[in-house]
Amino acid sequence: MEEKIRGTTILSVRRGSAVALGGDGQVTLGNVAIKHGAKKIRRLHHDRVITGFSGSSADSFALLERYSSKLERHQGNVLRSAHELAREWRTDRMLRRLESLLVVVDKEHSLLISGSGDVIEPDDGIIGVGSGGPLAVAAARALMQKTDLSARDITETALKIAAEMCIYTNDRIIVEELT
Repeated sequence: MEEKIRGTTILSVRRGSAVALGGDGQVTLGNVAIKHGAKKIRRLHHDRVITGFSGSSADSFALLERYSSKLERHQGNVLRSAHELAREWRTDRMLRRLESLLVVVDKEHSLLISGSGDVIEPDDGIIGVGSGGPLAVAAARALMQKTDLSARDITETALKIAAEMCIYTNDRIIVEELT
């Protein structure tokens, strides 16, 4: 049986006029961490869009490349580009097999894009995906309710909490922010 490369935690938090997107650096093959400093957060379209991915690395890079070209074609329109990618992802025979989730943020939108054609914008501005995603979201929601921390600080703290609990997540965290 072929083992899959998997595991990560990606978290986005929107607070006030700022949005932060962060992720850990661990890549796992079966039950072994094979890389600790992977960069799963990328800036696109003149640094005005931040993306993060979870799932198969090769699949994620293929989807990021397609999303980036759609952003260029649609002059940075994040929402239209997301819907175009989701439609193509869902209907194309080859793309349909790709196993990944993309989180995309800009100054206005926080989106989760999936291979089943979903483009979801959360009500509270918090998105978490990957193995530690639910843990990071719970921590971020608590910090949003009980502190005045910035979007960046909440993202970083919540990812560190997830790293303490999820075996597929480490504490080598990268956070990018748009203000």
